[in-house]
Amino acid sequence: MSFSEFQLLSVLAQELNMRKAAERLFVSQPALSQRLQTIEKQWSARLFLRTQKGLVLTPSGELVIQLANEILEKEEKVREAIRTLDSKVHGTLKIACATIVGQNWLPKVLKKFVDRYPYARISLVTGWSSEILKSIYEDDVHIGIVRGSNDWKSTKIHLFEDPLYLVDKEIDALEKVLTADRPFIQFKSDSNYYQEILDWWHRAFQTSPKQTIVVDQIETCKQMAFNGIGYAILPAITLNDAEIRHLHKIPLRGEQNEMLKRDTWLLGYDAAFELKQVQAFVEVVKEYIAAQPHIL
Repeated sequence: MSFSEFQLLSVLAQELNMRKAAERLFVSQPALSQRLQTIEKQWSARLFLRTQKGLVLTPSGELVIQLANEILEKEEKVREAIRTLDSKVHGTLKIACATIVGQNWLPKVLKKFVDRYPYARISLVTGWSSEILKSIYEDDVHIGIVRGSNDWKSTKIHLFEDPLYLVDKEIDALEKVLTADRPFIQFKSDSNYYQEILDWWHRAFQTSPKQTIVVDQIETCKQMAFNGIGYAILPAITLNDAEIRHLHKIPLRGEQNEMLKRDTWLLGYDAAFELKQVQAFVEVVKEYIAAQPHIL
């Protein structure tokens, strides 16, 4: 089978609709149907069942589609490797990034990257740091940006650290937390971040929060604290002077009175850092950090 036939099957499996697939492939429906029949004859098996609602993959079809997708993915990797031989930065930069960094820090870096390298493409997914590590391990992305400590053994670049603060409209000193009749607003996060906050809390107060509101996103937590519903513990990356001018911002401190901080890392397999688009991104990141050491 040719690459065009693998692409045809892959599009059909994605759309499961002859008309939509024909539009994507820029062919007529009869021509697409004829090509599919030819392919099925080559495999001596029905790959799709035709129904009134569209197409349905057969078990044989699932196996052939899996093969088609694997070959197309390998072809893209070969093309990507060839592009690295060019003097210009081409190819897709595949990044998985911790959501908090993707919302507050990464956009400014990507703006500089796309301005400098207009031929490069960007594929970005965000999530918890544990999900980012899984994406790197499974080779779904070139590089990942994660928060907190990790035991990554390949290329690992420290990006920045940002302090943690207790933020509230009313509480202006840590010792008032226990007497204030206000809930602690907590956002769901990776277990290591939650454990870090929990350890600090028990060291500072030898007890648990009296009232807790748990939300699913850090941005929701932030807005609830900003609107005076309760207090929250937030990293500096989420705060700016304009937003918190009407709030109290109290730094969290460790046992030696040092400020508690959250590290951010850029990770990837060594081979990924040989790609021109990854090298170019790392270069932009280092320039950005060097130019704005005061950002956090």
